[in-house]
Amino acid sequence: MSFASLGLAEPLLRAIADTGYTHPTPIQVQAIPLVIDGGDLLAAAQTGTGKTAGFTLPLLHRLAATPPAQAAPGRPRCLIL
Repeated sequence: MSFASLGLAEPLLRAIADTGYTHPTPIQVQAIPLVIDGGDLLAAAQTGTGKTAGFTLPLLHRLAATPPAQAAPGRPRCLIL
């Protein structure tokens, strides 16, 4: 599995490649498509397994795909607890 197969935008794929990552971790494989599709995510995994990238990469993908002018006024564009 590759990051490209998860549906991330090309600028994100370039940034991932520039940092030296070549393959997503298991938690990223499960989380990224879910978040890209707008689903909620609750995940637990060991430290160092890529949880942060598992939710931030698809959030950046979604934020870039929807310019602020198209977002619902007065509503958050994402919420991370």
